[in-house]
Amino acid sequence: MKLSVKMCTMSRRQYRSRRRPRAPNEENTTPMKTALPGLFLAAVCSLSALADTSKHDFKGAATAEVYKQASGDDLWIYRFDPAGHDPTKDQRPAVVFFFGGGWNGGTVTQFEQHSKYLASRGMVAFVADYRVKSRQKTGPEACVADGKSAIRWVRQNVKRLGIDPNRIAAGGGSAGGHVAATTGICEGLDDPAEKTSEVSSKADALLLFNPVYDNGPEGYGHARAKPWFPAISPAHNITKDDPPTIVFLGSKDSLIPVSTAKKFDADLQAVGVKSEVWIYDGQPHGFFNESKNQKAFLDTVLKMDQFLGALGWLDGKANQAKLNSLLKMPLKG
Repeated sequence: MKLSVKMCTMSRRQYRSRRRPRAPNEENTTPMKTALPGLFLAAVCSLSALADTSKHDFKGAATAEVYKQASGDDLWIYRFDPAGHDPTKDQRPAVVFFFGGGWNGGTVTQFEQHSKYLASRGMVAFVADYRVKSRQKTGPEACVADGKSAIRWVRQNVKRLGIDPNRIAAGGGSAGGHVAATTGICEGLDDPAEKTSEVSSKADALLLFNPVYDNGPEGYGHARAKPWFPAISPAHNITKDDPPTIVFLGSKDSLIPVSTAKKFDADLQAVGVKSEVWIYDGQPHGFFNESKNQKAFLDTVLKMDQFLGALGWLDGKANQAKLNSLLKMPLKG
């Protein structure tokens, strides 16, 4: 069986010019790596500024709705519709993105560019807020429960929103990648208030950007995830009914060893699930964000487009011009 591990080479000079300390919003629990307590504590503090539970203003680009109330807060989901979308006639594929932040914090704007791009390609795209430690004092199980609630909410509203109930993807980065992966792979862990729901919370495809999806004893965040392990760890729950998956990872990621990504890919393929993993040479955790590496941001979005096209979810060629227009910084040569 062919192993779909791809290597993507980035300029060493570009990597050095953009190189930063270990991802500021993650904790490192992998024994082979050395933690930097000072940096981590500073990062956790900085996340509080990002952990705003109020409604975000996307300047008219997105429609906001409350998909759930939990821990005393409204949890908002933001929808980016394709131009000309007619919910009364259309049944379009959809995607829900979840931000990263080590289950501690984060911001719904992280995947705004991805959502706008996929909306331009004909998908209904969402970014969803979810509970995190810095604002609701919750653990990773609440993050997972909210992720599943968001997917279920979209599926409950497919007729009103013009969405195909069998083509709802989940995507995310780092801890958000974990949340997304659990919606497609991990059974249970739904919000207790929704356990009797007949509407599935299972994603139909996964778009994962350096996801912390191994939460075993030598994986990410095991101390915090242990009460729900192994049910909460996507890497420990792979079965033949899992959705097609694409993963992006930097070879210098301080939280996720390349070997973890290769094993995850091999395990999915072994049970007959379509899987791709793209390894970016020399890149650190979070490399896919434009703020860290513009070239990698563009490349990962285009590969995501290609993956969705292969599933039959997107038509035609990628819209490079639209993607370039979404850049926050001048396009580099």
